[in-house]
Amino acid sequence: MSGVWVFKNGVVRLVENPGAESLDGSRQGSNTRRKVLVHTPSNEVITSYAVLERKLSSLGWERYYDDPDLLQFHIRSTVHLISLPKDFNKFKPMHMYDIVVKNRNMFEVRDM
Repeated sequence: MSGVWVFKNGVVRLVENPGAESLDGSRQGSNTRRKVLVHTPSNEVITSYAVLERKLSSLGWERYYDDPDLLQFHIRSTVHLISLPKDFNKFKPMHMYDIVVKNRNMFEVRDM
């Protein structure tokens, strides 16, 4: 029997492939697919905030500069606000889906 014994919430269990599962029980490693945001009309993967800002600007989104820790975009005629972490490395699927919902048929989230 090989693996790692993990103690969590008063329960001990054997994780036989510790590279595929983190100690908190969430899946990671080769079984996890990275998500990417794609601009559908051009089929371009969004690789930076500069690219994303150009795409959003062309759709009428304006940048807010109120919070130094966030990138924020707003459309004047709506109540929609997109708030993103300042660091692109912290850009998560949750943020991607927020953009998709507020820009129907313009963006989609895909598995890499």
